[in-house]
Amino acid sequence: MEPGKIMVIGSSNTDMTVVTSRHPEPGETVLGGQFRMGAGGKGANQAVAAKRLGGNVSFVCKVGSDLFGDNSIQHYKEEGLDVSDIMRSKVSSGVALITVDRTGENSIVVASGANADITVDDIESIRKQIESASILLLQLEIPVPAVRRAAQIAHKAGVYVILNPAPACSLPQDIFNYISLIIPNYSEMHLLTGVEPVNAEMADAAFREMRSRGVRDIILTLGAEGCIVDQYEKGTRVSIPAYKVRAVDTTGAGDTFCGALCVALSEGRSLVEAAGFATFASSLAVQKLGAQEAIPYRKDMEDMAGRA
Repeated sequence: MEPGKIMVIGSSNTDMTVVTSRHPEPGETVLGGQFRMGAGGKGANQAVAAKRLGGNVSFVCKVGSDLFGDNSIQHYKEEGLDVSDIMRSKVSSGVALITVDRTGENSIVVASGANADITVDDIESIRKQIESASILLLQLEIPVPAVRRAAQIAHKAGVYVILNPAPACSLPQDIFNYISLIIPNYSEMHLLTGVEPVNAEMADAAFREMRSRGVRDIILTLGAEGCIVDQYEKGTRVSIPAYKVRAVDTTGAGDTFCGALCVALSEGRSLVEAAGFATFASSLAVQKLGAQEAIPYRKDMEDMAGRA
């Protein structure tokens, strides 16, 4: 049976990455090492991850009418994504400046460009495509009103709506009513709930606060510690440990997780099974440098599983 259609609406950036021994202090210059330029943006990363891992994926974003935009669309076509609803803007395409230290930790500055030009009217223009999806995956590198409207349309049509609330920002209260599953990391959970999940008791308080907003299911990602899956209907909370690997670059790990999770859900797996699949995929991603360059293919996962 063909997997359900996954639609990703989000950002498209060109990533410029420098690897350094450490992150510079304010006012300091640190001589770096390797420089790489490649495709990025949380929306694009998640769409590419879902496609590489076996999903039936369409990607909606907005890029500039410039060389970066042309190159991005060509890249998405080569990845096999449905790009028929990608929009063009008079504003320049988005770029991200990324610094990665020797431990694999990153710091990122984003110039949003055309990503910030996505409007509610743009979302209305693809209403039918949203309504025909099985899963809608959203993030917060595009304007919140556009995210809210996309979630609202999808929810009304019975589409399973997933929000990865990154980068963290305050959100209108009613948006949570349209979300089927939210996937925050530690800092995003803290910002959204006001509760820092530093231990089991505080994590429980954070989950309860998030649930009070109207979200049904929650996955709290914890990097090297794995993730916690909290399910409303089953009344269960399951911890999934991370795989022990040597992290080279964590830039695309969370995006790989989200894309992989959508694929597993589209194939009919349970939320806990899907989270396990996503955890495995992200463990492969952190072992390589880059965002999309590091995203594994389904065959990579199958080969690695066969060696285990």
